[in-house]
Amino acid sequence: MGDRYVTFEREQWSALRAATPLDLSADDVARLRGINERLDLEEVADVYLPLSRLLNLHVVATHDLHTVTDTFLGHLPPQVPYVIGIAGSVAVGKSTTARILQELLSRWPAHPRVELVTTDGFLYPNRELEARGLMGRKGFPESYDTRRLVEFLSAVKAGEAEVAAPVYSHVRYDVTDEQQVVRQPEIVIVEGLNVLQPAASAELVVSDFFDFTIYVDADEDDIERWFLERLQAFRSTVFNDPSSFFHQYAGMTDAEVEAFAREVWSSINGVNLHENILPTRARAQLVLNKGPDHRVRRVLLRRR
Repeated sequence: MGDRYVTFEREQWSALRAATPLDLSADDVARLRGINERLDLEEVADVYLPLSRLLNLHVVATHDLHTVTDTFLGHLPPQVPYVIGIAGSVAVGKSTTARILQELLSRWPAHPRVELVTTDGFLYPNRELEARGLMGRKGFPESYDTRRLVEFLSAVKAGEAEVAAPVYSHVRYDVTDEQQVVRQPEIVIVEGLNVLQPAASAELVVSDFFDFTIYVDADEDDIERWFLERLQAFRSTVFNDPSSFFHQYAGMTDAEVEAFAREVWSSINGVNLHENILPTRARAQLVLNKGPDHRVRRVLLRRR
């Protein structure tokens, strides 16, 4: 990715953990790990502890800078959360990355309150997608209520006391009537497919509100394989739930599930990756590059 990034092999990156303690247990990691992912304590210690240390330094430095400005202006505005954006393909593991970082960052004394918001809640409801002819484009930029998401982040960054975000159900495969209320935390992590998209005009975009950005990366062949493996894993879980959107596929054979998954990848997820997600990788301040075993093998950190 050119000279804009410093590349750290896993061992080099791990050394940057310094004296950061590992407070998570194996049970904690199992709770946070996504379906079919190979995350363990070693991965947390080698990759995510150094990252949490880097982010902690950024958060504290940004807070100190705001304090200097506020002192100069002679007033104390409401606390402004530090916002971290995490992007990457379907099935690459960005949700697990977000959950691990939320857990680790909340253990630093300077910022115990860390909220995680996924952009899935800002998808248009299925009925709206169907009306617009976008069900086959779910996850593409046009399937999101971007204005609502920008308004949410604008309110968060304005330090409003309470800001509500819609909640998505992966079981129902649709937006729910529930809401997640964000109450002035020190850090907000925003995770989603297209959160690093640049502006197409002078209007604000989601990435304008981020203080730090992360892209979870892997070879496409590996991501597609992980997607297929995850869908096969759903056969013994989500497919068997009568309330699930995916229950309609419960009678499929292994071969039928694989054929279905490959079709979804080639016509939807893979297209979205190439057209909308992968082009935003170079906008991230940090890239986590995964190998075929789902483990991070190198980390790229932007120089400026």
